[in-house]
Amino acid sequence: MPKLKTKSSAKKRFKISATGKVLTAQAGKRHGMIKRTNSQIRKLRGTTTMSKQDGKIVKSYMPYSLRG
Repeated sequence: MPKLKTKSSAKKRFKISATGKVLTAQAGKRHGMIKRTNSQIRKLRGTTTMSKQDGKIVKSYMPYSLRG
């Protein structure tokens, strides 16, 4: 049986946490910061956990992730 390939785009954008959740960057930070409030910008720092349903799809893109 041949090895499965990991989606290159997924390995660059997502990370699997120690508990198996999918971590991703916060959405809504690419442009238009001038119209967002300072508190919105503060809340969008760092990473967030993906929903369980979406995380399941992302994990299928990374078959050999250690904590999959």
